[in-house]
Amino acid sequence: MAIEIKVPTVGESINEVTLTKWIKNDGDWVERDEVIAELESEKATFEINAEQAGILHTKANIDDTLEIGQIVAEIDDKATKPAGAASAAEAKPAPAPEPKKETPIVEAAPTPQPEKPTEEKKTVPSAEAPKATPLAAAIIADKKVDVSKAVGTGSHGKLTRNDVLNILSHPGRLPENELFSRNEESKKMSPLRRTISRRLVEAKNGTAMLTTFNEVDMSPIMDIRKKYKEAFKKTHDVGLGFMSFFAKACCFALQEWPAVNARLDGESLVYHDYVDISIAVSAPKGLVVPVIRNAESLSMAELEKAVIDLATKARESKLTIEEMTGGTFTITNGGVFGSLLSTPILNIPQSAILGMHNIVERPVVVNGKIEIRPMMYVALSYDHRVIDGRESVSFLVRVKQLLENPEQLLFGKDPVKTLLEL
Repeated sequence: MAIEIKVPTVGESINEVTLTKWIKNDGDWVERDEVIAELESEKATFEINAEQAGILHTKANIDDTLEIGQIVAEIDDKATKPAGAASAAEAKPAPAPEPKKETPIVEAAPTPQPEKPTEEKKTVPSAEAPKATPLAAAIIADKKVDVSKAVGTGSHGKLTRNDVLNILSHPGRLPENELFSRNEESKKMSPLRRTISRRLVEAKNGTAMLTTFNEVDMSPIMDIRKKYKEAFKKTHDVGLGFMSFFAKACCFALQEWPAVNARLDGESLVYHDYVDISIAVSAPKGLVVPVIRNAESLSMAELEKAVIDLATKARESKLTIEEMTGGTFTITNGGVFGSLLSTPILNIPQSAILGMHNIVERPVVVNGKIEIRPMMYVALSYDHRVIDGRESVSFLVRVKQLLENPEQLLFGKDPVKTLLEL
C-alpha cells in the first residue's frame, strides 16, 4: 500500500497552504527524509519530506491551494530502486561555501562622494552586451548608449545601426521591451502577500496612527565603525553594522518609556518587561518581520549575529512561524533602498515602529557654525490610543541622544554623571 504524504499542521490559525514548488518530480525515486516539495502558508514557507524511500507519485500541482491534511503525494515504498538512481547524499554534491553576505537591513550606506570633474569617463562595453556592427558600435561609443539588455536584429544577433537608433529614439523604454506593447499579466496573490495586504489595511483602519520625526547626526557611530570594524569582525566573526546601535538604543528607550513597548488587548494595556524587536526584511516573496527575542539582554555582537541569521533565513524562505510570531516593537530600514523620509505603518498588534532612512551629508548648525554632517531622518509611527504625544516624542528624542552619544549605550546613562552619581 502506498504511503500518503499529507499537508502537515503548521499553526493553529492556518487552514490552507499553497504548493509553490516540487523539489522532486512525479516518478522520481526519493530517499527517506528527502525534501520533495515546498509549501507556503499565510505566514511562512516550509518543506515537506518523504516519509519512506520509494517512487514518488504527485497528487497536486504548483499553485494549488491545499487544506491541512490533504494528500500532496504518495510514495510507493514497495517499488524497486532503479539502477543508477543515486541516494540523496550522492545525488546532491556538497555546495561550495559561499562568502558571508551582509544583511540588507544592517547597512544604510552614506551618500557616495561626488566624483571629481576630471577627465570624462569613457563608455566601457558591458561583458553581457551583445556584439554590434562597426557603425552601431561607433554610435554606442559616441552617445554612450546602454545596450546591455538590447536584442540585436542583425546576423548572429548583432546590434545594427537601426537597433541603436531605435533605442535612442525611445529613451523611456527598456531596450528589451517591445515598442507600443500593451501586454498585461495577471498573477494570483500568494498567501503571504494576501496576509500582508490584510494586515496593512487592518493597521491603517483599526488604529489611531500618527508619526513623529527627528534627525540623527550619525558621525559618532560612523567614527566608531571606522575605528573598530576590523577588530570587531576579527573578535566576533561578524560585521559591525548600524542595526545593532539602533536596536540597543531602542532597548534602553523602550524600558524608559514602557508605553511604546506595550500593546492594546481589548480594554486592557499589556506591558512587557522585555524587548522583542521585530526586524522588517524585504524577502523574495514579500515583507516579513522576524523577531529578535530579549534584545535588551543581547550584546552588540549577539544582535548583529541575530539580524544576519534572520535576514539570511528570510532570503532563503526558511523562517519558521515561531521566528515571525510575537514582537513588541519593530524597526524598519528604508534607507537601504534610498528612502530619505517615510511614515512606516504599524506592525499590529504592536503600538509603535521606528523607521530608519538614508544617511545624507547635509549642512547643519553645530555650536553656532555650519558644518557638513552625515544625517539620518528617523520616524516613529505609533498608536495614539496607547501612546501619548509626550511619550512618543520623548522616546524618539532619547533614541537620538543615545545614537549621538554611543558611549551611553553601555548602560543607558552618561558615564560622567554616573561616576558623579548625578
